[in-house]
Formats: sequence, structure tokens, C-alpha cells
Amino acid sequence: MNRIAKTPRPSDAKLTAYDRDHHLHPWADMEGWRSDEYMRVNTAEGIHVWDSKGRKLIDGPGGMWCVQIGYGRAEMAQAIAEQAMRMPYASPWSLTSEPAALLARQIAERAPGDLNNVHFTTGGSTAVDTALRAVQFLNNRLGRPDKKIILAREKGYHGSTYLASSVTGKERFKTKFDNASELVHFLPDVNPYHRPAGTSIEAWCDAKVADMENAIAELGAGNIGAFIAEPILCSGGVIVPPEGYHRRTWELCRKHDILYISDEVVTGFGRLGHWFASQDVFGIKPDMITCAKGLTSGYLPLGALIISDEVMERMAGPAGEAVFYNGYTYSGHPVSCAAALKNIEIMEREDILGHVRRVAPHFQTRLKKLGETYDIVGDARGMGLLGCLECRPELPNETYKAHARFGARLDEVCEEMGLMLRPYGNMAVFSPPLIITKDEIDEMFDIMEAGLERLTAEYNG
Repeated sequence: MNRIAKTPRPSDAKLTAYDRDHHLHPWADMEGWRSDEYMRVNTAEGIHVWDSKGRKLIDGPGGMWCVQIGYGRAEMAQAIAEQAMRMPYASPWSLTSEPAALLARQIAERAPGDLNNVHFTTGGSTAVDTALRAVQFLNNRLGRPDKKIILAREKGYHGSTYLASSVTGKERFKTKFDNASELVHFLPDVNPYHRPAGTSIEAWCDAKVADMENAIAELGAGNIGAFIAEPILCSGGVIVPPEGYHRRTWELCRKHDILYISDEVVTGFGRLGHWFASQDVFGIKPDMITCAKGLTSGYLPLGALIISDEVMERMAGPAGEAVFYNGYTYSGHPVSCAAALKNIEIMEREDILGHVRRVAPHFQTRLKKLGETYDIVGDARGMGLLGCLECRPELPNETYKAHARFGARLDEVCEEMGLMLRPYGNMAVFSPPLIITKDEIDEMFDIMEAGLERLTAEYNG
């Protein structure tokens, strides 16, 4: 009988060295990436992860805004394994698969209005790139080669691929990468927390809508192809635009024949208690929606661009003259699509969307209470199971590095007590698995309170 030798598992010290010496992580600081030591997570279940030291932590950011159904779902692993054995791959150029066809239908059934056409991608960034390429394709098809500028927003985040990074407006990013800056015009910050003293929310909304009106007048509607907007600017700090802003900017787009792209990579698939937030929460029917993350609950990579029938009809043309030359080797990957189908099945069977709507008020109450209790917190904001604490420590230098040190310290003290955060400068964001219970919400925010108590004492001491 042949026996396969089992390779001994490397020691923890060796694994740390392998990661440090060979693994280039996202957003690595080139000045010291070989000295960074990342927390290594070994196991996970429900809303918790266990690190290599055996510590149990609540996953506050939900992976990367994506672990909707929680960790350790055996039926998800089984669905993935079964599809991998049955048909692991099918070329999307010449073939299709049952999971891809079923998933396209299920997404179309849940998307708003006539958004019935699904183009599968590898993740959120490639979904955004595909949307922007669709804008270019459409206007070239219609003989409008100048209608290509994309309106985007400061503090918006849309991905790391070329076009997606070009329309990303996080002003603290000072990268050494090139981008298509000539294709984008950024609208000013919509964050109500940063409005001038004495300005009402209603007046702030008027001013933000005027920003778009002014941009259209300055650039010319004939030069603007689309407006891309997250319903909530998640990576920018869970910024919720003022009420009415989405509807009014959508109406401006309709008026000027500017396509509206709703980037629901984070908000899609339940984060606000609905499959998609654009129409159910904000009352708009976009021309395109991008999604990823919660589509598979992070179990496998998958993204999608959903396009309206109206846009598809405008993109159509004579055979051979209107080929949409966009696609990826792993578009509609059968195993990823099978994971997404199982994810949707679980969410529906367990009424996870309803659960989010039921526990979100408690989540938001606990979040906002922190802003009322601690002077070190400048703003506590959010919606659904999304939240952010924007702190205002009395730092000697109001710089990004100083804020980053503060965020890292807050993360450190919370980790000691069993809560993993995702600090971004002086902000801590929350996006826990959607299965989180009220008791677990309380546990999470109790730890956060204790962390804020410690940092208040440190900075005021």
C-alpha cells in the first residue's frame, strides 16, 4: 500500500518568518514591510476568530466587510467541495455552467427594477472596472467619444485596479501609482460631521447637490459619462450622506443622461437588511450596480456587475460591431457561483435580512451612546450593521501618522480584551457578521467602551 508522507507543520516562529520574508500584503509599507508581523488567524466559527496564540476575538470588521453568514458553515464547505468535484472550471468565453446560470437569475430577481443582466467578475475592483468600461463602450457605440468623465466623491473607495483606483477619492492616499486622472472629477466631501458650524443637515444636503450641479455646468453634461457612488462611503469612514442626497443626485443624472453606478460591494447582500440598498433604502434605481464581498460571505472570491435592460439595449448594435470585449478567466467560476447560491439559500432560510433589520436599531443605539459618553469620540455614525467611531484625540500633531498611532493603540487595547477592529487613522469601523445577536452586540460594545476608557485616561493623563 502506497503511503503519502505527511509534511510536518512548520513551527509558529517559522510561519511568522515565512509570512514576513515572502508575503507581500495589501497596503504594505515599503519602508518596513519585512519587519511587520501580522496576526495569524487559524480557526473561526460564528462571529469569532482564534489567533495563533489561542485568543478568541469577536470579528468586528467581519473579515473585510464580507462575512455575512458567519464562519464555520459546514454546508457551505460541502457545497463548495461537491461543485469542485463535479465541475471545477468552465471557460466563460465558450461555455457556461449550471451554478453560473442559476446565480445570474437569482441576482437579477433580487436587483431593483430592470437590472436583469449580470456580468461576473473576480471581485469588487474588477466589477467597478467593468462598469467604467461599460460606460466607455456605450458612449463609443453611440458616437459620443467625449462623454467619458466619471463623477466620483471624495472619501469614496472603489478598488485597487486601474480604473477603480482612479475613481477612488480617499484624500489620505498619497500613492506612487499612476491613474487615469483625466477621466475623473471628484465632488467634495459629503460627510455631515464635517459641515461648517451652524449649517443644518438640510442646508448641507443642498450644498452637496449644488456641488454636482456646478460640476455638470463646468464640465458640460456632454463630457460626463457616469456618476459612481457608494450608498454609504464605507472605507472612507462609514459616511452616510444627508437624507435626500442620493435621490436628488440620481435625478440630476437622469436629467443630463449621466449613468448612475451604485457601488454596493459593501452594502449589497444584507448589510443594511436588504439584498441591495439602492432602491429599498435610498429610493433610487441605478443604471448599474457593482457587488462582491457579501455575495459569497467571503468564502470564495466573486464579484458581479448588474446592468439594466435600458443600458443593455443602448449598448446593442450590429453583429460583429458591438462586441463587449471584457471578461476574466474566472468570470462565473462554477465553484464560486455554487458558494454564492448556498450563501443566498442560507440567508433566505434563516431570514438573515430580517434579523439585520431587527438587531440594527440596538446596534446603532449602542454605537451612538459611545459618542454621547466619551469626549474622545467626535462622531458615532452608521446604518444597519455598519458603524464608525471617528475619534478626536488631543494629539500634538493632527497628522495622519498621529491619527494612525491612535487607531493602532485603540486596536491593541481592544484586542487584549477580545475584540478585533479595523482602525483607519483616528476611526474604527464596525461591520460584524450579520448573524450577530443582541447579546454579542452588547459584548462587542462593552469591550469598545472599556477600550475608550483606557485611551481617554492615556490621552488626558
